[in-house]
Amino acid sequence: MSSTSRSSLNNAPADPALATQAPAIRAEQLCRYYRMGETLIRAVDGVTLEVRAGEFVALLGSSGSGKSSVLNLIAGLDRPTSGSVMVHERDLAQLSREELARYRLHTVGMVFQSFNLIASMTLAENVELPMRFAEVNRGKRDGLAREALERVGLQARMSHRPSELSGGEQQRAALARALINRPQLLLADEPTGNLDSHTGTEIMNMVREFNQQLGMTVVMVTHERALAERYAQRLIFLADGKLVGDVDPEAMKELASAYTPVPGGVGPLTIAMLMANTVQIAEQHLCSA
Repeated sequence: MSSTSRSSLNNAPADPALATQAPAIRAEQLCRYYRMGETLIRAVDGVTLEVRAGEFVALLGSSGSGKSSVLNLIAGLDRPTSGSVMVHERDLAQLSREELARYRLHTVGMVFQSFNLIASMTLAENVELPMRFAEVNRGKRDGLAREALERVGLQARMSHRPSELSGGEQQRAALARALINRPQLLLADEPTGNLDSHTGTEIMNMVREFNQQLGMTVVMVTHERALAERYAQRLIFLADGKLVGDVDPEAMKELASAYTPVPGGVGPLTIAMLMANTVQIAEQHLCSA
């Protein structure tokens, strides 16, 4: 599979309404290189991709594949060495530091593996923090923070500090904080990495709910193929900083189930296996990297 071409299975989005919308994210030959002594590290090496508004996309790859580097570029936390990354028709590489700060404040919500809550603050104060930076009136902040914590089931924990909460509760609080300014884009970097499987499922169900009910675009970094297949509409595979696979698991299932066998031809199971081979090829590339 070409590193820049998309599988024909992905030409139709899971929601047909998405097809008429401009891309929420568009990266063109995106590169991010670092120098370590005499060695040039190609963290992101010529990645071209599009993510439609309202889509749920998973970036998969082994450690060092470039998936978190791509996420940081989309978040405006880093600048590309070359190429471009457009979010809602704004070229992030051309924005000033002040404009990038406003972009991260109003357009992007981020959830990390390590929660990143401030230990000395209560949950309500942690969730309020982005609104303080956005200069939201103090009278409105309390109500909005309460509403956000109610949405993730933590209304009874508003006055607690992070150390008094379980890992799952801390991640739910981090999710409430990421969504407090109603961002258009939610970026999640291994959001279940520090959670047990049951709690991770609860968090991912919430992320999917926000994607479906609020129309929020979600880009999630993970190394868990099963998790990505369960929740994402598209799986994008990265290896050595390059895009090596882009598949739509639901479209693969639909094509397999709709296939009508002909006498002497292959059956639907064989068709499904052949289509799934595109994912296996990407995984083999990742394993051999």
